Amino acid sequence: MDKFYLADPQDITRAGLMYVCAQMEGAEPVPVADKAGLVECLKRHDSAVVVLDFTLFDINDADELLVLGERFPKVRWILFSVDLSTDLVRRVAVCPQFSVLLKESSLAEIRECLACAAAGRRYICQRMTEQLLAPVQSLVEECRLTPTETDILKDIALGLTTREIAAKRFSSFHTVNTHRKNIFRKLGVNTVHEATKYALRAGLIDPAEYCI
Repeated sequence: MDKFYLADPQDITRAGLMYVCAQMEGAEPVPVADKAGLVECLKRHDSAVVVLDFTLFDINDADELLVLGERFPKVRWILFSVDLSTDLVRRVAVCPQFSVLLKESSLAEIRECLACAAAGRRYICQRMTEQLLAPVQSLVEECRLTPTETDILKDIALGLTTREIAAKRFSSFHTVNTHRKNIFRKLGVNTVHEATKYALRAGLIDPAEYCI
């Protein structure tokens, strides 16, 4: 029997999830009222699926969610909300425990996501997948970064110095420094920290590779 803990304070959503889960063979939907209650449930059943409205439930931020993921490594989490920022999704989606499902998703997507989570597989709904992919394209189109500049921005965001990038690319320090100035000008940033945040938001580097 698969436990599905429904961590969603909205009565109508919880009722809908109860109905859908009840149609799944071997699924047992269980509503939970708050974070403390959820933790107690997971202590008893540490291989459950948690359907979580991250926006409305009493979990403070992505860091707290990731800590819960580490504390209960067998639990599969479905972030099920009206809206989720791409920054948040990129942070948590590096962990295979976490699936993402927007509340506008079709019933077919909801059922597929629940089934994937029950089977231990990650699922990202189509709308969020499109949002995650869109910023990379807009970065190149709107800021008009060349392929070389995009590659150098990635290296900057990963912590390489200008000399290290020059050595890696078999280029001169002056050439890479010129590219760096052009990148900063096009992005409208002044520091490495700002450029790195831009690269993270655009999905040019994996958050697992760098931590601000």
